[in-house]
Amino acid sequence: MQTIDWIIVVAYMLGALGLGAYLSRRASGSIEDFFVSGRSLPWWLAGTSMAATTFSIDTPLYVAGVVGSRGIAGNWEWWAFGTGHVVLIYVFARLWRRSEIVTDAELTEIRYGGRSAAILRGVKAFLFAIPINCIGIGLGMLAAVKVVGGLEIWQSVGFQEGQLVLGADPKLLSIVGVSLLVLLYAGLSGLWGVVATDFFQFFLALFGAIVVAIFAIGSPEVGGLSGLVTKAQAFTDFDVLAFTPLTFEPGATGWWGIGWSAFAGISATSFVAHVFVQWWTFRRSDGGGEFIQRLAASQDEASAEKAAWFFNIMHYVVRTWPWVLVALAAVVLYPDMQDPELAYPRLMLDFLPTGLLGVVVASLVAAFMSTVSTQINWGASYLTNDIYCRFLRPDATQAELVAFGRVASVLITVLGAAAAFYAESVQWIFQLVIAVGTGPGVVLILRWFWWRVNAWAELAAMAAGMAVGVLTSMGPASISLVGLGVPVEVPILVADFGLRLMMITVITTLIWVPVMYATAPETPETLRRFYKMVRPGGPGWQVQRAETGLAPIQSLRDSLIRVAAAVLVLYGLMFAIGAALLLRPLLAAGIGAVAAAGGVVLYRRRGEQVAASKPTSERASGQG
Repeated sequence: MQTIDWIIVVAYMLGALGLGAYLSRRASGSIEDFFVSGRSLPWWLAGTSMAATTFSIDTPLYVAGVVGSRGIAGNWEWWAFGTGHVVLIYVFARLWRRSEIVTDAELTEIRYGGRSAAILRGVKAFLFAIPINCIGIGLGMLAAVKVVGGLEIWQSVGFQEGQLVLGADPKLLSIVGVSLLVLLYAGLSGLWGVVATDFFQFFLALFGAIVVAIFAIGSPEVGGLSGLVTKAQAFTDFDVLAFTPLTFEPGATGWWGIGWSAFAGISATSFVAHVFVQWWTFRRSDGGGEFIQRLAASQDEASAEKAAWFFNIMHYVVRTWPWVLVALAAVVLYPDMQDPELAYPRLMLDFLPTGLLGVVVASLVAAFMSTVSTQINWGASYLTNDIYCRFLRPDATQAELVAFGRVASVLITVLGAAAAFYAESVQWIFQLVIAVGTGPGVVLILRWFWWRVNAWAELAAMAAGMAVGVLTSMGPASISLVGLGVPVEVPILVADFGLRLMMITVITTLIWVPVMYATAPETPETLRRFYKMVRPGGPGWQVQRAETGLAPIQSLRDSLIRVAAAVLVLYGLMFAIGAALLLRPLLAAGIGAVAAAGGVVLYRRRGEQVAASKPTSERASGQG
């Protein structure tokens, strides 16, 4: 990097920090100001912030690694969450906004009651704030350190590779530097500062990804899109360009000619697990903490739903293909690269001119700051709202809670930095985050629509999912069982990721279902209170519906029809654009027609979101 590149990067960082300091006054009034922006976010700002949160510095590195080792189809590891995110639009966005919570852990003492609810809230807040969240922060910080190394930042200021810097490991100094940067930014401004800067950071990060794609594909070695398509396949021994690991041969035997590709980059079990299991069994099945925070901060229920739609379009339709195209270009340009995750910064260094390199580096800084600042603020919200205020200092003033929130931000940043220092692979951490969060998703969905789910069932699902996720992800490793004085080595590594997710889901279910039936249901008073606040649809609340005389605000049947149509729209648009970029016009037209069909269904069902908001007796008399 040259002097002008450094000036651009430093100017951006100072600008972001300055905005955070300016907005810190808006975050100092109360805990709701600091963590949910006073519930006043417009939909476009909340949706952009959700998209910026998932556009971290690690994502282009992760996608480069996935495509380089497993092809485009390997992206189902994160594409699969699109179904769950569509469910968020039409099923959960309005429910979360109506609950008026600060954190999703707070919902536990609204949905459940008594000692079990309090235990669940405390345990959930601690696990999400510390181990799970800090692993996620470590993921972003590790990617930032990899970018520092890939861009040869230390070499550009006079240090040689492998040389100690000021007597310390350069990786350690890089982690300390990025930690201080994001701590100053997140600790000062609260959620207002995070989402306000997210808006600019998201589009800057997107611009950077597009610039890298244009320069890499336009290089003579690649030769444009046509050269990319031809050469990327030639440099791999698997089907790097396939969207799925499926083949379609009309007239062949089997399921209408559909079969598994012998050259797919991912296994059949992984694909099935991603598409049909992962999105509903993961701990974010009803939204996910950071997303819930923004939905709860939205101006109203309609804004929450619009924010969720805007996020889906930005995250899947707009942003997927710059990353994928860059990853394919890396396959052509660096076929022998041992760590494909480093391809993205290598492309920046090799192909971007001075000045523009600084802009794109600033875009990666923006991606990093938007994600990690969100995670720090989100984790601090658990420690402040669900542990400190709930159990330690229930009479604390708002000023004290805001001050504690800033202290909690420091703690979470330090622990996240420690996770980054000891980690090596972005892809492995990403899979670990999914594995330890798999299992409780079905309970999180059912608690909204079935009165029988209780706090002990949710606690059992969460604990079992984490335990099995860790045991099946640690490896190569083994555990020792001592029987009759003889140690027996039992392998605990499950190499196939899809099989691992299925195993975690099955074992977790076999634990939480018996726990639920072995423990008492929630009290009628608790169930009525929850139903009156949220008024969910479906058959699982018939007793409470009759007792309160209140009809559900949302029709679950209508919501699910919209979900099915929106899934066609989302994936149809995403793959139609991808097919067009990969020069498959007929495929693009066919998939585009599927998206259009889904759009027609959504258009015809507009205005039918509300099933009934009048008392049951009024509807029965024909006045509804």
